[in-house]
Amino acid sequence: MNHLPLIIKREYLTKVKNKSFLIMTILSPVIMIALIAVVAYLSQLNSNSERHISVLDESGVLSPVLEDTENIKYSILEQVSLDEAKQIVEEQENYGLLYVEEHTDANAISKGIKFYSKESPSITLISDLENKLERRLTDLNLEREGVDVKKIKSASIRVAIEQESFEGEKTSKIDSIIKLAFGGAAGYLLFMFIIIYGNMIMRSVIEEKTSRIIEVIISSVKPVQLMLGKIIGTSLAGITQFVIWIVLGGVLLTLVSAIFGLDLMQSQMPQEEIMNQAMNNSDMAMEMQNIMVAFYNLPITNLIFAFILFFIGGYLLYSSLYAAIGAAVDNETDTQQFLLPILMPLILAVYIGIFTVIEDPHGTVSTVFSFIPFTSPVVMLMRIPFGVPIWQQALSLILLLGTFMFTVWFAAKIYRVGILMYGKKPSYKELIKWIKY
Repeated sequence: MNHLPLIIKREYLTKVKNKSFLIMTILSPVIMIALIAVVAYLSQLNSNSERHISVLDESGVLSPVLEDTENIKYSILEQVSLDEAKQIVEEQENYGLLYVEEHTDANAISKGIKFYSKESPSITLISDLENKLERRLTDLNLEREGVDVKKIKSASIRVAIEQESFEGEKTSKIDSIIKLAFGGAAGYLLFMFIIIYGNMIMRSVIEEKTSRIIEVIISSVKPVQLMLGKIIGTSLAGITQFVIWIVLGGVLLTLVSAIFGLDLMQSQMPQEEIMNQAMNNSDMAMEMQNIMVAFYNLPITNLIFAFILFFIGGYLLYSSLYAAIGAAVDNETDTQQFLLPILMPLILAVYIGIFTVIEDPHGTVSTVFSFIPFTSPVVMLMRIPFGVPIWQQALSLILLLGTFMFTVWFAAKIYRVGILMYGKKPSYKELIKWIKY
């Protein structure tokens, strides 16, 4: 009799009815949204604060480039000494004092610029001031050498090489960034899912083994059915938890933004401002166009189907190994020696995806590791946005599923013996003996 559906149902209901599971399912998005809201609130406070900077420019050539912005206001001090300027800044409680020594040579001026403040100034502010002053002093140097700065700027040419395949498909530099982002997100999601819910499967097996419940269950259920039931049931519980996180997180994000008036996307430039800049800046308009082309070129349908298939295949492959480890030991402390060989291919896949796929997605290293079953779920998902032939995807998937079937058989052998073994941590040599039984 096939007891697999019953085992899946039992495992799923046991997980979703567990108090810790329910608490973490509700608390995790709440904690995450609370952290995002706190960061957004602090960022909003920081960005809304108006900084007043006094400027004592004894050279008289740099103050014209210091124009007020929304958050930074400059006040030019004249006919005062440095000590008097410092006193004025302290009395007015300004953010700081920018002091430029009196020199006529641009190189000498660049070495006589100081910023006085009560506390350490913002790195972003100092970098912005340095950029403005550098451009101004460079222009002055050119003018004193008899060079027409306006002609140089008008003669400057920006080169943007258009990329196009032999089939006529247009791409751009931004394509690689967007494709890597999609592939990287898919690979990282699979990586985290395996780590989190693979450990959950392993702990579940250890708990049932130590409580001796497994001795009753195994008398009427085949070990392979019990193992697959645990894997599938825990996976469904994980997917349920993940969906709840997304829905609850989205609702809480909207409510926090509406109730407290927080801009949770504070670090990003508003869409209207981007569009206005794009209309007034031909370079930015070109970048916006390249981004749209990059999204248009993404193989969305292929990505969705490949993500589902490789995600399921990769998770089942690794979770069967986690279940075998859980059956082989009596407590989580003893799992460390067996976990490293499992995690190594996953970590290797992530590093290959990040450092190799972006540079050469169709190179030998990227291609080979996208066929190796223990790395293909991550590497192939990161390659697909760059355009991988369907036959390669199909071959990689067949190898992955074939390895999963072999791993299930292999893990079931360990599971069958290890599930009834107590009081002793097995060695690799003993595991090999269990497989031969």
